[in-house]
Amino acid sequence: MTLTRRNIGLLLAPLLAIVMWWLTDGLEPQARKVATIMVFCLVFWMTEVIPLSMTAFLGVTLAILTGIADVNTAFQNLGHPIILLFIGSFLLARSMTRHGLDKRIALYILSRPVFQRSLFSMFLGFSLVSYLLSMWVSNSVTVAMLLPLTIGVLHLIQEPESGKSPAPFFLLGIAYSASIGGVGTIIGSPPNLIGVNYLAKEGITIDFLQWMIMAMPMSLSMYGLMLLYMWWFLKKFSFSAAGIQAYVAEHTRSQPPISKGEQITMWVFLLAVVLWLSPGVFNLLGMEQAYTFMSTYFAESTVAVLAALLLFLIPPGQENGGEGTLTTADLVKIDWDTILLFGGGMALGQLVVSSGLAGLIGTGIISFVHPGQQVLLVFVLVTGVIFLTEVSSNTAIAITFVPIVIGIVNQLGVPELYPVLGVVVACSMAFMLPVATPPNAIVYGTKQVSIEEMARAGFVLNVLGSFVITAWVLFFMSR
Repeated sequence: MTLTRRNIGLLLAPLLAIVMWWLTDGLEPQARKVATIMVFCLVFWMTEVIPLSMTAFLGVTLAILTGIADVNTAFQNLGHPIILLFIGSFLLARSMTRHGLDKRIALYILSRPVFQRSLFSMFLGFSLVSYLLSMWVSNSVTVAMLLPLTIGVLHLIQEPESGKSPAPFFLLGIAYSASIGGVGTIIGSPPNLIGVNYLAKEGITIDFLQWMIMAMPMSLSMYGLMLLYMWWFLKKFSFSAAGIQAYVAEHTRSQPPISKGEQITMWVFLLAVVLWLSPGVFNLLGMEQAYTFMSTYFAESTVAVLAALLLFLIPPGQENGGEGTLTTADLVKIDWDTILLFGGGMALGQLVVSSGLAGLIGTGIISFVHPGQQVLLVFVLVTGVIFLTEVSSNTAIAITFVPIVIGIVNQLGVPELYPVLGVVVACSMAFMLPVATPPNAIVYGTKQVSIEEMARAGFVLNVLGSFVITAWVLFFMSR
């Protein structure tokens, strides 16, 4: 048998699963089963033995067959609102691609001098938008909105003679920027709100500005390191500003007048952006009733589905035979593999929590730390959460680990605020696997980023995140 990566996975997955089962003899039966299944699935994900989405479903199916969960509980995450957000966002992106709006916008962006100075300056523009926008809009929405624009620009970049493309680093950088930017505000990521609510129960109240003062230094530090890291990769690729300028000028002249389909797509896109942004704006302005109304009736998933429905309902003129801006044929052209991947991944993440495995891991991580070793305590907590979030929902990890951390630091006599802050921020710093965060899954769905590239780049940023968050937490605690 040829020793391919797939064959290695087929051999290694059951072997490591058996080892995990043997090592976890002291765990509760449910937690032991989930740990074994997660190791098996992790090897399959890393070696891509079968499509990633099918690996997630394999894990859920094994959980049902081993009695960990019933079928209704195991698969209920397939109806999670974030799945609807994926579908609506992908259909919106499909409409942009089908009618050429993404290329038109890409040409406009590239025609700006500031984006034509270097390959990195082009990346910086997209990355900065992703970073800033994710503070107010969910990370997945941010990346989904930027993705068609980025793909349009990448199609205009001529690959060097080596045949390698900067696309993976462009796309990874945008996904990472969204995850890093999301920690900057309370509303930027669900774990932030979870941490604030748990602290409030302990009598520690944090307002919007206080969170930004504490979290933004961590966020900016990680963003700066991520930019330097991506610059190191992007500088290796050739870039001809004159060539891009000539290419853009030629294609801009050859662009047909904007079509009805482009206009409809653009207005629906803008409507979706406004509705996605509105809750954050109202919350920032202190308009509580408007914020509650928008959050209740125009949740992110609802807006995404509404935008998709409008594209199917509104015809782009007679040239389309009276059909909508999107048609039935477009439904099969969106990335269902990524959608199913995240649904199955969330189901597995829920099993990690419900089985008690996450709590056991958290207790084990801190059991060997001496009360006086604050540096080690914080570093172990932050690092453990960052890598655990790679295989489970960051929201689920926050829900599970924040109360554990509060209980531990109370017992050790350590102030609660900053260790909890570090753990909450760490929940958003998972960069290695597609299943770890929606931004990772979305860019993986473009088929331009391999799982090896994401794992290699993400591991370095995971390690950097551990040190950056630990350093800031210790700095705050020393004041």
